[in-house]
Amino acid sequence: MHPKKTSWIVTTLLILGSLFILFPLYITVTIAFKTPPEMAGNLLALPKSWSFDNFTRAIEMTNFFSAFKNSFFVTLVVVIFTVLTNSMVAFAVARNMHKKFYKSLYFYFLSAMFIPFPIIMLPLVKQTSAWGMDNLVGLIILYIVFNLSFNVFIYIGFIRSIPIELEEAAIIDGASTWGVFWKVIFPLLAPMNATVAILTALGAWNDFMLPLVLLSDREMATLPLVQYVFQSQFSTDYNLAFASYLMALAPMIIVYIFAQKWIISGVMKGSIK
Repeated sequence: MHPKKTSWIVTTLLILGSLFILFPLYITVTIAFKTPPEMAGNLLALPKSWSFDNFTRAIEMTNFFSAFKNSFFVTLVVVIFTVLTNSMVAFAVARNMHKKFYKSLYFYFLSAMFIPFPIIMLPLVKQTSAWGMDNLVGLIILYIVFNLSFNVFIYIGFIRSIPIELEEAAIIDGASTWGVFWKVIFPLLAPMNATVAILTALGAWNDFMLPLVLLSDREMATLPLVQYVFQSQFSTDYNLAFASYLMALAPMIIVYIFAQKWIISGVMKGSIK
């Protein structure tokens, strides 16, 4: 009887969790297609006519395609360089954990995971501005650095599960350290690379705070930033705002739906092994 009881509890929690996730999405979709007069009625009701006028106006007001281009460029470059650099750092630390320097470095990276962004926000803005990094290039560099702590953690957990004999065999065959990493380790990191790439893409695409405090030119604005255009001092145009939110969220929702199995399995492998 006990397993059945546990199963029902878990099932109930999963149903409630799904409702908490799907309900805001339902509200977002319905409001995006409604007209302002319909907003005065039942908020949960479906739109009387499914019109795309809100989406057209939202695209014009936010200069959507320019912001989309900026977000896509930042996300793509961040994902590529994050996977390449973070995996190399993790490999160096994982295979030298017996040395004090690398072990200290590992715990240093872990400790950085617990530092809230607001604590370093002000000095970060001042430093990037002084160095001329208050642009998309500076944003990309900061994303790569900020992702390092968590990525090193899950990469190292996976790398330490790879038999050292594979590397020794490659060295005997004449491979250098670089050769060992690119020809032996990096191909084996494929599931972890996929996990890191997906999580990094989600984070970079949806981030609002760092672009807000860093970017000084409106032409460099990413998709989360341009959502401000719908807010005035006394009111917010919710129909246009939600239409814009939906267009900004759609690419990452699609990515997550198709890639969630790699995210879950990759994080589990990196933390358990």
